[in-house]
Amino acid sequence: MTYELVLLRHGQSTWNLDNRFTGWTDVPLTDQGRDEATAAGALMSAEGVAPGILHTSVLIRAIATANLALEAMERSWLPVRRHWRLNERHYGALQGLNKKETSELHGPEQVFAWRRGYDTPPAALETSDDRHPLHDERYRLLAPDLLPATECLADVVDRMLPYWHDAIVPDLRSLGSVLVVAHGNSLRALVKHLDNISDADIPDLNIPTGAPLRYELDEDLNVVRTGYLGDPEAIAAAAEAVARQAG
Repeated sequence: MTYELVLLRHGQSTWNLDNRFTGWTDVPLTDQGRDEATAAGALMSAEGVAPGILHTSVLIRAIATANLALEAMERSWLPVRRHWRLNERHYGALQGLNKKETSELHGPEQVFAWRRGYDTPPAALETSDDRHPLHDERYRLLAPDLLPATECLADVVDRMLPYWHDAIVPDLRSLGSVLVVAHGNSLRALVKHLDNISDADIPDLNIPTGAPLRYELDEDLNVVRTGYLGDPEAIAAAAEAVARQAG
């Protein structure tokens, strides 16, 4: 028996368009992002993807993407689980800053380490900063020490993997097919785990918006095969565009 897992990064957001560090800041999709979400749903439907459940973060750009994709798949009735552990990486004091301007100020090597390095977090937010999750109602029931003031990708792996093991894996085993709609870094963390990507190689992984990534997993959840749905050249170009965002 094999299981199907499909990962989808949300469509282009307004801060993707502005080339800003977004993190846990809640920003909407652009018109292009909405089109990407709808196109992703239509593509998944055409490729026979039929998930039994949807998992997504609690950020509206992922939620909107999921809703549009499911509508295009005629599966808006699917049960949905939302969880903060699927949120984007928290970029700390970088949140809201333009990536190119930050690169010019701090140097491209430092910004690359912040954006793509495995264990280099940006400066943390003070708890008094309005950008800190402590001030967001959706996290009011969480213990304060769970809420990040900044994160590196290693931190995202640590907080995402318990959700993978405790929530997504049981749904895979019981339903056979699961769709996860999340963010560039929460999905990079999951792909790192699934594909056993080393800490040294993970900086080179870039996940484009609106491109479904399908996994076939065996009974032990080892990868049998994986690949993006859609045109390979377009997907490669979109991933390269993500890599150039700090330039």
